[in-house]
Amino acid sequence: MRTIRTSGEVETEIRKSRFICALARVDSEEAARDFIAERRKEHWNANHNCTAYVLGEDGGVQRSSDDGEPGGTAGVPMLEVLRHRRLTDTVAVVTRYFGGVKLGAGGLIRAYGNAVSAAVDEFGVLERRRLLVVDVFADYVLGGRLESDLRDSSLVVRDVAYEDRVRIEVALPESDLSDFGVRLAELTGGRAEYEVRGSTVVEVEPGADDPAAR
Repeated sequence: MRTIRTSGEVETEIRKSRFICALARVDSEEAARDFIAERRKEHWNANHNCTAYVLGEDGGVQRSSDDGEPGGTAGVPMLEVLRHRRLTDTVAVVTRYFGGVKLGAGGLIRAYGNAVSAAVDEFGVLERRRLLVVDVFADYVLGGRLESDLRDSSLVVRDVAYEDRVRIEVALPESDLSDFGVRLAELTGGRAEYEVRGSTVVEVEPGADDPAAR
């Protein structure tokens, strides 16, 4: 799954109607509802404040509202954009100020979906990955060089502590654990050990060739 890089709003105009899409990162339905309430309060005189949000590590919580637009023409296409981009912990509110020209059902679907797409493009996305948290232990004579080597690799170095031995906390995909053990032995001549402590979720740049990131 992914989430937006940062919160913000983007305005577009379609046939004299203003569409203002506000995106926010949220971690609960309460936070999503609070954000929606804030937007509706700020734009109390708008014709519509349509909403969609996705929550949870697997994106399992999904809600949308057309807020008075014809059924399925606003909240659903907004939600579809979030689903297509595989975004979670994200809420979108599209505020519409009617400009006097009716768009029809198809026009509304495109307008609301495009408003969310434009905002996601503007603020960017980050990919969420679950990684193993691993403690690496080595003697002080190896610690400095080993830390440098690990930081120069693709691993995420989370912490370094100088205790009775040097402890370097790294995060890596579970599929890389076996190769990591081999590489660690090569770097230290077998004089370092590692211990899996648990897991964590990190946010990284999505792959450039991943269409869901766009």
